[in-house]
Formats: sequence, C-alpha cells, structure tokens
Amino acid sequence: MKVIWLPQARKEVRRIGNYIRRQFGQLSYEKFKQEIREISHLLGTNPNIGIVEPLLAERTVEYHSLVMNELNKIIYFIKDDHIEVADFWDVRREPSKLAARVK
Repeated sequence: MKVIWLPQARKEVRRIGNYIRRQFGQLSYEKFKQEIREISHLLGTNPNIGIVEPLLAERTVEYHSLVMNELNKIIYFIKDDHIEVADFWDVRREPSKLAARVK
C-alpha cells in the first residue's frame, strides 16, 4: 500500500530531524531518516502491524500506532487503498495531548 504522510506528521518529522541534526550531528540525522524510510516501507507492506491507539479509540476513524524507536511512534489510519500517517509522536510528551493534536 502507498503511505502518505499528512502535513502534521511531515512537520513533526522535520522538526525532530532538525533537532537531531543540531544536537547530535549529521550521522545521527541520517540514521533517523533511514528509520523513517524503513518504517514507511514496513507500514506499506504490513498495514495492520500497529495496534489500535488507545488514546484515540473513541474516534470514528480507527487510528493505529506503531512504535518506531524508544522515543517516537507513528499514528496512522488505513483509508481505502493507502495509509495516511496522521502524526509523528514523541512518546515523552503528555499522552493526553495526542488526542488534541490528531484531528
């Protein structure tokens, strides 16, 4: 399946990627970008790999989450013939704010 990163998710990936590059250098940034490519590929080939996101379970759209690494998870939903990544979430944030961010 095709994986589409929605604007909120792309914005967060850029924000976190820029932070990683500034704080930890280009090599860490390249590793982060590679993880993003790998998780996109994994989602495209296994759309139901993530769990139903408990913080968003009451929504009409069934959101799933997939932990990318110890700091980040991807919030997505399956729509017809593709996957839409709604947000890229830093798991150190207050969990209740996730529901407010995902529209």
